[in-house]
Amino acid sequence: MSDTLPDNYALLLKDLKSRIQQAQVKAALAVNKELVLLYWHIGKEILDRQQREAWGSKVITRLSNDLRKEFPTMKGLSRTNMLYMRSFAENWPDEQFVHQLAGQIPWFHNCTLIDKVKDKKQRIWYIEQTVENGWSRNVLTHHIDTDLYGRQGKAITNFAAALPKPQSDLALQLIKDPYHLDFLDIGKDAKERDLEAGLITHMRNFLLELGAGFAFVGSQYPIRLEQDEYYLDLLFYHLKLRCYIIIELKTTEFKPEYSGKMNFYLNIVDDFVKSEQDNPTLGIIMCRSKEKSRVEYALRGIRTPIGVSTHQLPEELIDKLPTVEQIEAELETVNLDEEDVE
Repeated sequence: MSDTLPDNYALLLKDLKSRIQQAQVKAALAVNKELVLLYWHIGKEILDRQQREAWGSKVITRLSNDLRKEFPTMKGLSRTNMLYMRSFAENWPDEQFVHQLAGQIPWFHNCTLIDKVKDKKQRIWYIEQTVENGWSRNVLTHHIDTDLYGRQGKAITNFAAALPKPQSDLALQLIKDPYHLDFLDIGKDAKERDLEAGLITHMRNFLLELGAGFAFVGSQYPIRLEQDEYYLDLLFYHLKLRCYIIIELKTTEFKPEYSGKMNFYLNIVDDFVKSEQDNPTLGIIMCRSKEKSRVEYALRGIRTPIGVSTHQLPEELIDKLPTVEQIEAELETVNLDEEDVE
């Protein structure tokens, strides 16, 4: 028998590594599910005993101490964790639900939801999103703290008219309002280019805020039409929607002309950048503020899909950004100076 590696050895190794990794993930999920179910059963037993036999807090402390003596290598048997088990069983009395959903996420994810989310419908939504997107506990906490549930699908768009279902529904849920950009550290005289530069510097945080599926393509992305060149503030590709997404950043309130410019960009990207396999490009205009009726009139009749949302900067910066009136006054001053020179 020859010791020479066969030609397909690399493919075999890759396949076996993939199988082992998948088996490890399945084993970890199975262990996690059994642990969550065990904690649910312990919590339900404590809850039932408290209701039937009027157990006090000292009994739970004693139970925790006795179980830790019996299972010294097992973690998770502290009094605090047992109180979480009780709350878990109280919040999810249906064991079948634990099998199907709550058991699909790690135990401390469930504890975070117990602490931070009181509405049952919202809890279920966060569990589903965690399962779908593989959120860590820190990411889950971030999304809860910034009220991701409340911000989903709140942007004003023309998606229903410009896109077929179910893409229009998926695209609508993709866009939030507002976007929290409190991770930025920009100066008091920040302009749109400074805002863009700050997002590039903190791209990891920005991608977290945008949500799962966004892949960064470039900033000031050049597109050419005949002899003229134009630059997109930010260009992304969304893996689930299978389309390019243009984001235009504005430090002012929404103006109707913003939608016309975005429509222009979308048409060019659709004709010269996207492939036949890609879905129509989406446009997101992020403004400091927006008036609903003004946005709706601006988007009416436009056939390219555009969404208008707002962004929230760090509180200490909100009042420092220039207003429309200040910008216009500055421009008038510049024009007067030029006239004096002439």
